[in-house]
Amino acid sequence: MKPKRHLASSSKPASSFDNMEDEKDIGVESDEAGIQSVKDNPERIEVMTVQELRTILRSIGVPAKGSKRDLVSALKVYVEKKMEGWKFLLCAVGSSHVEIEEVSSISAESVSVKRKANTKSISGERKAKKFSHEEHAQEIYSVPEVSALQESKRRAKKSPIGDETGEVDAKAPVKTDKISGMYINSEMATDDSAVTLPTVQSEPWTMLAHKKPQKGWTAYNPRTMRPPPLAEGTKSVKLLSWNVNGLRALLKLEGFSVLQLAQRENFDVLCLQETKLQASIPVLLDEKDVESIKQCLLDGYENSFWTCSTSKLGYSGTAIISRIKPLSVTYGLGISDHDSEGRLVTAEFDSFFLLSCYVPNSGDGLRRLSYRITEWDPSLSSYVKELEKKKPVILTGDLNCAHQEIDIYNPAGNRRSAGFTDEERQSFGANFLSKGFVDTFRAQHRGVVGYTYWGYRHGGRKTNRGWRLDYFLVSESLADKFHDSYILPDVTGSDHSPIGLILKL
Repeated sequence: MKPKRHLASSSKPASSFDNMEDEKDIGVESDEAGIQSVKDNPERIEVMTVQELRTILRSIGVPAKGSKRDLVSALKVYVEKKMEGWKFLLCAVGSSHVEIEEVSSISAESVSVKRKANTKSISGERKAKKFSHEEHAQEIYSVPEVSALQESKRRAKKSPIGDETGEVDAKAPVKTDKISGMYINSEMATDDSAVTLPTVQSEPWTMLAHKKPQKGWTAYNPRTMRPPPLAEGTKSVKLLSWNVNGLRALLKLEGFSVLQLAQRENFDVLCLQETKLQASIPVLLDEKDVESIKQCLLDGYENSFWTCSTSKLGYSGTAIISRIKPLSVTYGLGISDHDSEGRLVTAEFDSFFLLSCYVPNSGDGLRRLSYRITEWDPSLSSYVKELEKKKPVILTGDLNCAHQEIDIYNPAGNRRSAGFTDEERQSFGANFLSKGFVDTFRAQHRGVVGYTYWGYRHGGRKTNRGWRLDYFLVSESLADKFHDSYILPDVTGSDHSPIGLILKL
């Protein structure tokens, strides 16, 4: 770790800075014209010195810690939020996780909400998570009485997809009685007293977190980076994919509802990986198990297709759940050596094949690395290319590879970790990308750092220290037809987040 550089303090007192005409329009919070000036000309922030940035941030009550990149980012975010009408404080500047706390001075235009007569119940910090609505997110403002998040024990992850330490991450999903997997269920009080209090939620994924960021890289923010919805009447299909890390455990999470996910995202097809369901007959799922799961699903999604591991119980497993009835469904690659772990479901639709795939992890000590790159990857590649002779292919799921350095928080520390070895990355490129398949997220978001997996053990999601392991790969003929390839980082319940693809038909 490099020693901190101590900058000499300015010889001018802080108060004199506020009175100087040439500097107050840079962004001192007390000067509204200055904030507007910076907003109108944001390039001015980039050319400011570190000392100037720190002085301004301190004057508006924002901690001035970290590198110049951190200071510039903090001031830009402040100005952006200021112009939206909300005043807030950025805490922990300089780390990859920023919590946003409300300021005591609240705009009269804030959303009015009820509170209980007992003021003690709403004292202290009011925090809640922000989520995305439909194609564009909208903030939920409330006075939350949210109990502390409780960590529940859960089975350890199948193999060491490492964080920066390379350790195995024990999966410990978050559980709470008033926060669902996606939504804030803040209760409204029953009395007639009201207060206008906005709650600004924390979005750690919007902060650039990378050990070695390159010039021009930026953090993925679904609120600002997703395109407008398609014009009404445009024929399209919306696909969602999610490694749920155990479907039974996910559905048992207090406050979680598949109904909420479907209502919010309105997907046509949902692909699942790592369901960890068990079978009583080869490959296909026990009908009783299917029926118990279907009870948790939705009206309108009548078509569901499941496969699971028969070689190891409670392991792997994939599924496709659809409101559109497919023309045909197949399970596995048709190769017995690969098909005992329930890693692939293929559904044929009118204009494409859709594959829900869970690629084998190379495992602890890379014990399955050879199998992964010399057997599984080439076999899957041959399978999809054969399908492609009939119609275009969409391959989605947990493909267990962070292909480029931009796709992992700590590339240098994970060179020999499963999911980021040179061998796996080369195989990913050679078997899929070099054969015409397009990584839709990277095609749409060049230079954007967006992760889909965060280890539980070291709180990776809170600091946005993750990996991008989940993909929508499409045939080259579909490359100009996808409207949006996106990540839903606010949806919890698993150590992976869902990913989506909107395809014009």
